[in-house]
Amino acid sequence: MNKVQNFIFVGFKKGLGDANAENLRNKILGDLKLKSESIENILIIDCYLTDGNLSCDELNFIAENVFADKITQNYTINKIFTNNFSKLIWISFKPGVTDNVGKTAKEAIKDAINKDVGDVEVWTSKQYFFTGNLSKEDAVQISKYLSNELIQDSKIFENAQNAQIDLSRIKAPKVMLKGKFKVEEINLNVGDEELKNISKERVLALNLGEMKAIRDYFKKQNRNPTDVEIECIAQTWSEHCKHKIFNAEILYKEFDKEKNVKVELVESLFKTFIFKVTGEIRKKNAKRNKSLISVFSDNAGIVKFNENFNVAIKIETHNAPSALDPYGGALTGILGVNRDIMGVGLGAKPIANTDVFCFANPFYAEKLPAKILHPKRIFEGVVKGIEDGGNKSGIPTVNGAIVFDDRFLGKPLIFCGTTGIMPSVIKNKQTHKQTHKQTHKQTHKQTHKRTHIKEICSGDYAVMVGGRVGKDGIHGATFSSEELHEGSPATAVQIGDPITQKKMLDFLIDARDNLLYNAITDNGAGGLSSSIGELAEISNGCEIELAQVPLKYAGLQAWEILVSESQERMSVVLSIENLQKFLDMAKKYDVEATVVGKFTDDKKFVAFYEGEVVADIDIEFLHKGVPRMKLKAEWNAINTINYLNKEHNEKYAEKDIKVENLKEILKKILSRLNIASKEGIIRRYDHEVQGGSIVKPIMGKNRDGLSDGAVIRPLLDSREGVVIACGICPKFSDIDTYWMAANAVDEAVRNIICCGGKFEDISLVDNFCWPSPLRDKFKAAQLVRACKGLYDACLAYTAPLISGKDSMSIDYTGKDKNGNVIKISGVPTLLITAISKIDDIEKSMTAEFKNPCDLIYIIGLTYDELGGSEFYEQYGFTGKNVPKVNFEISEKIYEKSSKAINENLIESYHDCSDGGLGVALAECAFSGDVGIEINLANVPKDKNLSDEKILFSESASRFIVSIKAKNKEKFENLMNNAMINFGNIGFVRKDKQFIIKSKQKGKIKEIINIDIDELRNAWKNPLR
Repeated sequence: MNKVQNFIFVGFKKGLGDANAENLRNKILGDLKLKSESIENILIIDCYLTDGNLSCDELNFIAENVFADKITQNYTINKIFTNNFSKLIWISFKPGVTDNVGKTAKEAIKDAINKDVGDVEVWTSKQYFFTGNLSKEDAVQISKYLSNELIQDSKIFENAQNAQIDLSRIKAPKVMLKGKFKVEEINLNVGDEELKNISKERVLALNLGEMKAIRDYFKKQNRNPTDVEIECIAQTWSEHCKHKIFNAEILYKEFDKEKNVKVELVESLFKTFIFKVTGEIRKKNAKRNKSLISVFSDNAGIVKFNENFNVAIKIETHNAPSALDPYGGALTGILGVNRDIMGVGLGAKPIANTDVFCFANPFYAEKLPAKILHPKRIFEGVVKGIEDGGNKSGIPTVNGAIVFDDRFLGKPLIFCGTTGIMPSVIKNKQTHKQTHKQTHKQTHKQTHKRTHIKEICSGDYAVMVGGRVGKDGIHGATFSSEELHEGSPATAVQIGDPITQKKMLDFLIDARDNLLYNAITDNGAGGLSSSIGELAEISNGCEIELAQVPLKYAGLQAWEILVSESQERMSVVLSIENLQKFLDMAKKYDVEATVVGKFTDDKKFVAFYEGEVVADIDIEFLHKGVPRMKLKAEWNAINTINYLNKEHNEKYAEKDIKVENLKEILKKILSRLNIASKEGIIRRYDHEVQGGSIVKPIMGKNRDGLSDGAVIRPLLDSREGVVIACGICPKFSDIDTYWMAANAVDEAVRNIICCGGKFEDISLVDNFCWPSPLRDKFKAAQLVRACKGLYDACLAYTAPLISGKDSMSIDYTGKDKNGNVIKISGVPTLLITAISKIDDIEKSMTAEFKNPCDLIYIIGLTYDELGGSEFYEQYGFTGKNVPKVNFEISEKIYEKSSKAINENLIESYHDCSDGGLGVALAECAFSGDVGIEINLANVPKDKNLSDEKILFSESASRFIVSIKAKNKEKFENLMNNAMINFGNIGFVRKDKQFIIKSKQKGKIKEIINIDIDELRNAWKNPLR
C-alpha cells in the first residue's frame, strides 16, 4: 500500500487556454492596479489531499478518471505540477472549515473504485502559479486578494525546490482540539462590571439587566449556572431570536414645527403595528382572513394558493456573516432560508429564491477601516454564494434588487428569500387540530394531517437530520445581534453545503408525504438549543442527550454542541412507531439521522452529557424570562435634517436645477449604480430550474431588459401562478422614514400589479434593518415612524403582513487610517416582499413596449417630489420633498389596473420608480427594442412643473402602460369612471428613436432625441 497522505494536482495541458485564469489575471491587474508585465500568465491547479489507505493503482485511477479531464487536463501525484513559475500562491481551508468539494470528492472516490472508503478523507486547495516580474510585496497583496484569513491559509513560494520541500511537510488540515472536556460553573454573584465582562468575553450579547435576570433566576435555584445553561439562554434571548427591540416599550415624542409635542406610549412595535394591522385586515375582510393559513407563528408565513395547496414565504437577513466572509455568509443565508421553508408546518418544497443586497460602491477608492473587506469583494462573494446556494440546490432565483450607498460599507445588507409550496392536507382528508394535551394514541393514529400544524406529545423522539456539528457557527445568533467590530468572532463564519442539504430536503419531503413525522424545524440561529428548545414549547418540555449528537470531529465542549449553528441540519419530531421507518428512509437517501433526545411535558429544558445533567432550565424562564426593554424616541420635524447632516444642510434644500442637455443627463442617470442593468449578475442564477418560470428576471425582445417581478407556475399541470416582487427605498429615510416605509410597500404592490398579480390577493413580508436605536432617540423615532408608515400602507391596501424579520444593529465600530475610533451606521432600511396569485399565467404582464403604433399612457399624478431622487443625487443633493403616497387614490389605481389587465386591454405595464418617468420610458423602450415619441405636456401633474421635474420626479403610484389603439376607448372609460388621473403621452415608433417633446412658450419642441441603443449601452455598461 502507498503512504497514507497523498497529493493529486490537476491542471490544464500546456497550450490550452484557461478562461478562468485569464479572467483572474485581468481582475488582479485592474483591482490591485499592477503593471501588466508583473503577471504574464497564471496557471490554476486543483489540489486534492487524500488521507487514507489508497494503493498507487487506485490513486492513478482516481486522478485520471475522477479528478482530471482526459482531453484537457494532466495530473501529477505527490509532485508539483510545474517548475515554470516566479511565484506560487497556495490557498487552503483552515482546519474545521467546510470543504464541499472535498466531501464530494470522497463520494466520487467511493463510487469510482467501488469499495468502502470510510477511512479516507479528502481536502481540496488551490495553487496559483504566476509567471512574470512579480515582486514579493505584490505576491503578498495578491495572496490577501485571493484568500480570506478567517477561513483560509495562504502560503507563498518563490521556486519549485522550496515548494517541493514544503510539500512533504504539509499535513492534512485536521481539527485537533486541545483541552479536556468539562462543564464549567459560571459565578454570576459578582458586581455589575464583572457581569458585563462575562457577557462580552463569552460573546453572549446580553445587557446588564439581562445578566442580572439570569443571576437572580439561578440564585433562587441555590446554584450557579453551567456554561451550557448560560450559553443556551444567551442564544434564546438574543436580539436575533427574541426581537427585543420590536417587543420593547417605547416612549415616543413627536414635535411639530410649532414645537407642539405629542406623546405616545408604544407597547410594542410588533404588536401595535405589524401584528395588529394583519389582525385588522382579518376582521374587516373575510376573504383575506380565510386565505391566511399561518402568520407570525412559525418559520414562514403561509397563505392559501388553491383548494389543495398552500404557499409559504420567508425572507431572512445574513448581514454580519457576509461582512466577514461574503461567500460563506450569503451561501448559508440562502440555504438557511430554504430550511425555514422546509421547516414551516410539516414542510414546504422550495420553489423560488429571491435576493436583495445593499452594498457600498463597488468602485470605492478610499482607504478601508480595519477588518472591512472592499465592497467589490463583498459584492462578488455574495453573488457567488447566492449562485451556488440556489443553482446547486435546484431552486430558481427569480427576483431581487441591489441598492448602493457608501453607508453600507460597515455592514452590507443581505436579504435571502424563499417561497415554497405544500399540500394543504396530506392524504387528502382534513382533520381538526390536535394538541399535546391529547393522548399519544389519539394524535398519532391519524392517517391524514393539515400540513401547517405541528403536533408534539410527551414521549416523542427528537431526531437531528442532515449535517454534523462543529465549531463553525458558534455564537452566530449573539454575534449577529450586535454591531460589527474588529474582534467579531471567526467561529461565527460558516460555509454551507447545498448538495448535502438537497439530499436532506428530498428525503424530508418523502418522509412528510408518508406521514413519518409530526413536527419539524430548522437548526438555524442557536442550533439545537433553539430548534428543540422552541419545539419544546408545544409539548412543554424536552430532554437532549448531547453525547448522541454526531460531530464533525472530537473535542467539542457540551455548550458548543448545543449552540453550534453548523449547517444543513433539521430537527424532526417522531413517534416511536415511525422511528425505524424514518431511519431506514434516511439511509436510503444517504442522509444521517440521529435520535438526540425526546419531548416531555414537565415544563423543563434539560440537557445531558453521557447521562449527566448539564442544563436544567424552566421552559417559562427560557422563553419568556427575558426582561423587557424600555426605549425613548423623539422625532422633531425641525431638526431632522440637522441631525442627519449638521455640516451640510444645503444638501437637503430644494434646488431648481435647469439642465441644458437632457439627453446627456438621462444617460448619466441610467448609468447610476442604483438604476444600471444587473444582467451580468442575474444571468449567473438559474431561474429556469424546476420548469415553472413564466415572467423571468430579465425579459424583453432580446432577453436583456428588466422585469418588475416574477411569475412562476408551482404546479406544472395548472395554469395558476405565484407572483413575487419587492420594494426597497432606503434613500427616503434621509428625509422621513414614514414615507420610506410607505413607498417600500407601494413599490412592492406596484411591481405585483405590473406582472399581472391580483391586487386583492397581495400579502407582504417585512424585513427591517436598522442602526442600533438603543441609545439614540432619533433612530428609535425613525423606527417608530417607519412602523406607522408600514401600518397605514398595509391597512389601506388590505395587504396583510404574514412574516418578517429584523436586524437591529447594522453598525460598525473600528478605526480609521489614523487610528481614530469611527462608527459607520447603515441607512435605516425596510424591504417589503410581496406575493400574490395570478389565476391564469397567460395573462402575465411584462414591461417592454411590444408593438409599433401602440399608445403609451401614464397612470397617476406627477408631483414636485425630487427629494431623495436619483436626479438630485446626480448633482450631490438630497432635497426634502420626499414622494408621498395618497393611499386612497393609489388603491383605486391598483384595483383598476388589475381589472384592465384581466380584461386583456394592456400590452405592457411598468412602474415609475428610481429615476422617475424618464428612466421608466427608456427601460420600456430598449427592453422592447423600439423607439417612442412622448409629449410631456400630456403628463398629468398637480401643478406646472419643469421638464426636469416631470422627467425625474419619483412620485409614487405611477405606471407606464401601452395598449393597442383598438382598446383606447375601453381603457380610457375604465380609468375615467374611477376618476383616475391618466394621460395619453405618446406612441411606440417603428424605428429606434427615443423622442421626448415638451411645450415651451406655447410651442412643442424636442428636448431629447436619441437612439435607444445609446440609452441601452449607458444602462448596461456600469456593471458589465
